[in-house]
Amino acid sequence: MTTVGPGRQRRRPPSAAGSGRLRLLPPFLKGKPSISIHFLLGGSLRSPEISLEEKKPKRNPQMKIIPVPCLEDNYAYLIVDESTKKAVAVDPVEPEKVLKAASEVGAYVDCVLTTHHHWDHAGGNEKMRLQVPGIKVFGGSLDNVKGCTDQVENGTKLSLGRDIEILCLHTPCHTKGHISYYVTSKEGGDPAVFTGDTLFIAGCGRFFEGTAEQMYQSLIVTLGSLPKSTRVYCGHEYTVKNLKFMLTLEPENEMMKQKLEWSEKQREANQPTVPSTIGDEFEINTFMRVDLPEIQGKCSAKSPVEALSEVRKIKDNWKG
Repeated sequence: MTTVGPGRQRRRPPSAAGSGRLRLLPPFLKGKPSISIHFLLGGSLRSPEISLEEKKPKRNPQMKIIPVPCLEDNYAYLIVDESTKKAVAVDPVEPEKVLKAASEVGAYVDCVLTTHHHWDHAGGNEKMRLQVPGIKVFGGSLDNVKGCTDQVENGTKLSLGRDIEILCLHTPCHTKGHISYYVTSKEGGDPAVFTGDTLFIAGCGRFFEGTAEQMYQSLIVTLGSLPKSTRVYCGHEYTVKNLKFMLTLEPENEMMKQKLEWSEKQREANQPTVPSTIGDEFEINTFMRVDLPEIQGKCSAKSPVEALSEVRKIKDNWKG
């Protein structure tokens, strides 16, 4: 695992949200040919009207991603570089399960990526260090991550094996130092992003240590600037409940209905609903659709940030 120094991310003023200005691309994404640049002009990124079943991700045989269910509804993940069998563990709250999953595919864990300091994500770090002596544990510099050996910031670059590159993205609000990890391969294929508790499938994290403005920046500007094909691996299996809530706000949304039906079948079969994609989230996740005038209207909001705040308040009090 190698590290390159951090960069800085430009904050977008809330007054510009939805005002018709070009959305500024975060500096850490500029000049990257593998990343398609999206500009929003008074609206949201919208996917073509394609059913969820018709979207086939481009897999890269050199990068394998393995979800590892932990605790009641958490996900840890293994990212495996198949050419070297080195693996990264993301939020390995139950180290034994993660190390077993690595062993089953002939991989060994090279380091740990921690999204944020909450115990159900960082609580396995110290035990992992005991079981894998000398392992590096990465975590956000602002988050006081338990067991962290190496701090990262927005724009820090890491690598795994010969083919995999990892870009650290500061996505604050749920916690002030929350990091999402954007993962690409030199061999191509769709990228992936590990979003912890910032972005869920059809949801987002509670605003424990931040503001609606910060969550807007994290969801819409930072994560929303990634290619639409980016696979989203979140920290919890909340999809069915999230979609049921979203449909109370957007009962006419056909893609939400399709996704809920599929997700219920997945869970009945004890299968995960991850990954989603950034493109799909702009269609099925009201938190990422707040640039749309119709969403602001449903919330009696005058701006995307205000709409995001209102949707979060409604969700926090929802008893479904």
